[in-house]
Parts: sequence; structure tokens; C-alpha cells
Amino acid sequence: MIPLKPSMFFIVCPLLFLTGFVDAIGGGGGLISLPAYLFAGLPVHMAIATNKLSSACGTCLVTARYIRSGMVTARLVPPTVLAAFCGSFLGAQLSLRMDEQIMKTLLIFVLPAAAFVVLNRHLFSDEAGSHFALDRRTFCLCTLSAFVIGAYDGFYGPGTGTFLIIAFTALAGMPMGMANGQAKVINLTTNLTSLAVFLASGQVVWALGLAGAACNMAGSYLGSGLAIRKGAKIVRPVILAVLLLLFIKILTGF
Repeated sequence: MIPLKPSMFFIVCPLLFLTGFVDAIGGGGGLISLPAYLFAGLPVHMAIATNKLSSACGTCLVTARYIRSGMVTARLVPPTVLAAFCGSFLGAQLSLRMDEQIMKTLLIFVLPAAAFVVLNRHLFSDEAGSHFALDRRTFCLCTLSAFVIGAYDGFYGPGTGTFLIIAFTALAGMPMGMANGQAKVINLTTNLTSLAVFLASGQVVWALGLAGAACNMAGSYLGSGLAIRKGAKIVRPVILAVLLLLFIKILTGF
């Protein structure tokens, strides 16, 4: 275990607060949190494992708030959570064995398509869910999306919440609020599943991770309240910014 320094907490805590705020609104907080732990001086495997700890805590808080606000459809929870669990478990196992460059290469092609969807106001707005129905097609699309994106989250992670929201609005036709709520439930599942896998590797730095988790939860609480009140008006531009940052991050190879 590496020695902890005060400077590490000064780097991690404010950045993890920002992570929670951004993640609650549009997902993609891992773009901030994972580099934060790397900047603080953690080795790569420790940074990934510790980031899962703080992310799980923040996502747990914001998920509870979305559930209380009635933005989660209970009937969709069992199949999507099971699919997300399976996908995340497989992805986390693969991440311990495979070069992440494969995923980075794939994302170079995925991100332009995702940006196109986000820029389409008809698909990605509060009004996009006027034709939404809980039919067999919706269950299949949501379950498949939860498995595929859950596998990505277990494997690497940044942008997971954003991709879930895009999948639910563009493919399943969900209203923005419901898509955000469902995404948080699935993201919590993938975070906890992959955290369990990484805990078994003994790489979590508990003191730094718990401090980051507290700040993450504070940011998540503020961010989720803003997203619930503002809907697509605030979610859409934040997601666009997240996609841009993720694309730059992949190209620079950080």
C-alpha cells in the first residue's frame, strides 16, 4: 500500500465533488474522477479500483433521490439490473486481462454517432417520450443496452451514464427524466458489481476512496436536484460537454 499524503486529498476531494455534480446531471463523471486519482499519484490499478468505491457511493445517493422523485419505472428494474450485473461482471473480469486500447479504438467510432444523437433535438428532449410504451420491444432494447453498456462500465467506465441515457431516449423513446432515473439504477448496479471484482484484487485505497466518496455524494445531491428541476435543458448541454471531453481523452491517450 502506498503512503498517503495531504496533497492527495487536496487533489481528489474537490475533483470528486465536481464528479458527483456532473454525473448526476448527465453521466460521465468518470472522466473527472479517474484522472483525479491518477493525478494524486495512485498506480493505474489502484486508481481504477478506488474510483469504483467513490463512484458507487455517489451513485447510490443520487439513485435513491431519483427513485423518491418517481423517475424510475419499477417494471424495468429486474431485467435491466440483471443484465447490467452480468455485463459488468464480465467486463470487470476482462479488464484485468485485456489491453484497454481496444475499447479506446472502438470509442473513436462510437462517439461521433453518440454526438449526432445528442444533437438531434427531436430524439433527445423532454418531448421525445410522448410515444413511449412499456412493450416487449422496450424491455428488449433496455435489457440489451444495460448488458452492453454494463460490460463497458465493468471494463473501463467513463461515459457509462451518458451512453445509457442516449440509448434509452434514442432507442427506447423514454422521456428524459425517466431515462436519467433508469440509467442511475443500472449505473449503481454496474458500479457495485465491478467494485466487488476489484475489491477481490486488494487494490482499493480505502482512506482516499472514502474521502472522495463523501465529496462525490455531496456533488451528486446538488446535481440530481438541478437535473430533476431543469430536465433536458440542463442534461443535454452537459452530455455534449462530456462527450467532447471523452473524445479528447481518448485521442490524447491519457
